Amino acid sequence: MSEAMAKHLLSQNFRTARTRPLHVFLYAGDEREMPDDLVSVRYMVDDVAESIDFYTQHFGFELHQNASPAFAEVVRGRLRLLLAGPKSSAGRPMPDGRKPGPGGWNRIHFVVDDINAEVERLRRAGLSFRNEIVSGPGGRQILVDDPSGNPIELFQPAES
Repeated sequence: MSEAMAKHLLSQNFRTARTRPLHVFLYAGDEREMPDDLVSVRYMVDDVAESIDFYTQHFGFELHQNASPAFAEVVRGRLRLLLAGPKSSAGRPMPDGRKPGPGGWNRIHFVVDDINAEVERLRRAGLSFRNEIVSGPGGRQILVDDPSGNPIELFQPAES
């Protein structure tokens, strides 16, 4: 495990109640270890560098790997977000000709303490929202798009 990754995991109180193996993988000749309970999500993006800036500046992710323009890995807590550009292997067409691309409605979900303050902060930064804040029995939510059109949900739970 790289020193930077170890420091990051320790800073996030990244511990498990049980002992779990680490998966070891190779990337560009660099052996790395990945904790078993780190959740990985892949987002297809139009521009990897722009996406790195977006997630690190606005949502507190840390850059762990940059293979721009094809791919990057950013981490926040136990979420490992894989940013795959058009030049990545994940961007290759499927056998039936369909091409992976950004967008859709599946999303990462961030719980926030004050949704109004978060929306105001992100609007001041020029971010694009799909909707206005909506309320439901579980709380309030809004969708913000990353630069490639992938949605991120901000959610404030209802007070009990």
